[in-house]
Amino acid sequence: MASVITTTTTTTALTLTSLHLTKLSFLSLHRSATSFRTLSPRLCSSLSSLHHHDSPSFSPKHPSSSTLLNPNISDDLLAPHAFPAASSLHALVEKTAPRKVVVAEKKKAATTTTEEPKYSKAARRFFNQRFREPPQRLAKVLAAAGVASRRSSEELIFQRKVTVNGTVCDKPQTRVDPGKDVIYVNGNRLPKRLPPKVYLALNKPKGYICSSGQKESKSVLCLFDDFLKSWDKRFPGELKPRLFTVGRLDVATTGLIIVTNDGDFAQRVSHPSSNLTKEYLATVVGQVHKRHLMALSQGTAIDGVHCTPESVELLPRQPDNLRDRLRIVVNEGRNHEVRELVKNAGLEIHSLKRTRIGGFRLSTDLRLGKYVELRENDLKALGWEKSKLLK
Repeated sequence: MASVITTTTTTTALTLTSLHLTKLSFLSLHRSATSFRTLSPRLCSSLSSLHHHDSPSFSPKHPSSSTLLNPNISDDLLAPHAFPAASSLHALVEKTAPRKVVVAEKKKAATTTTEEPKYSKAARRFFNQRFREPPQRLAKVLAAAGVASRRSSEELIFQRKVTVNGTVCDKPQTRVDPGKDVIYVNGNRLPKRLPPKVYLALNKPKGYICSSGQKESKSVLCLFDDFLKSWDKRFPGELKPRLFTVGRLDVATTGLIIVTNDGDFAQRVSHPSSNLTKEYLATVVGQVHKRHLMALSQGTAIDGVHCTPESVELLPRQPDNLRDRLRIVVNEGRNHEVRELVKNAGLEIHSLKRTRIGGFRLSTDLRLGKYVELRENDLKALGWEKSKLLK
């Protein structure tokens, strides 16, 4: 009796082991297939008839147990209960197949939308200076190299103090390439590489002029001495730029002033055709009434041209300042335009500050006499697109 029990137990264990191995073999077969439809037609028809066999029998007396122990039987002839339930297979196929399709689509989209690698800032600058810069006017090249202003450079050319490739040149509009042409000014050779473009925004203090011609007055350019002193450390091997202001503010006006060495940029921003509005904050003496606002909005004649402000607004009084303040936006920006508008309205200006040019506004955190370098977005706000760079 004990031997019979032992034989039965052994047969049961072998049956369970064979069933477990068969299930593992089938699952590996299923995982290697891309979907349920890739199975053989005969096997699919066999699996379709297994909806009512949800739980296999593990009885050692089952007639198919001997079949499972016979390794010579082909997979197509395996007993139905040797496979997982058909409902489980369908659920597994529906769960895994779409996921593979989604992953494949994501990989394909990532491959098609891959952007070209971006180059470093130094590489883009080198490319633009060597390959993208077309020949320019001689006077402009001299001014960009820091020899003198564009007008003074033209005078040097007219005085026959400039040679190009060994020949005296007396025409400022002559097109030259500093990287290829040999240019001498007063016996000194012009460097092949021009200094990089610089764009700065200064909060101009009172008492400074926007010109370097008058030695008896303080120029705003002296506020950039530390910037030029640290130039060699920041840009080793590069020429120092010759800075100048974009437009002007009178000596008593404070606020935003742009400083650069890019003549094209300065011409674009300061020219009336750019249609860049300029916003001023005027603190006046006395109380502002409705008639003053009406007179301001009607404009006044300046240099024979009638100038009308874009908008005029009376601001609320501040606790620490009992004077009335006006926000005045002008379009043309003629010389002393805001002061003339306020004077024509019967008011007197106590202080005047420019706060905005175009879409670029002076930061309230920037103290008087301090400056910041303009970024790409700041230049776009000023209506300027820099030369196309490598991406």
